[in-house]
Amino acid sequence: MAKFTFEDKLWAVKEYEKGILSFRDIGKQLDTGHKPIQKWFKLYQSHGEDSLRKSYTNYSAAYKMEVLKYMDDHWISLNEAAAKFKILDPSTILVWRKAFETGGMDALLPKKKGRPAMAKERKKNKLTDQTNESLIQEVERLRMENAYLKKLNALVREQEKLPRNSKRK
Repeated sequence: MAKFTFEDKLWAVKEYEKGILSFRDIGKQLDTGHKPIQKWFKLYQSHGEDSLRKSYTNYSAAYKMEVLKYMDDHWISLNEAAAKFKILDPSTILVWRKAFETGGMDALLPKKKGRPAMAKERKKNKLTDQTNESLIQEVERLRMENAYLKKLNALVREQEKLPRNSKRK
């Protein structure tokens, strides 16, 4: 999806307000569909020009629940709820709804960003956990396994060298 500047969005809304171009016509000129233009127009009608500016917001779990409850109580669509609550992308509300249905209120809590810190136990080298005695035993076992495989390989070669007595008629 292409990113649009504030000026593009404002131009699209003003053009639609003039009544000359439809959502589809404006969408074609901006090389997009008509749905984003409709969304921008609803945001503009409800909250003015500032609603067309890009802003990143963290929403609390209580706010998310308020939006979902309002949608259920008033039977409004995602787009209408997004316009009413000044949420830029209606699909955000859909994500909240799915999270709430699968995980309850806890799923709506904000999650920490970034990678989790490494546990102190993971930082230790695995070899330091093993004692010298266990390492010596492992080396001895691997040496015996290696010797066994060498002898087996030698026997197989010996068997291949022996002529085969087969009766052919």
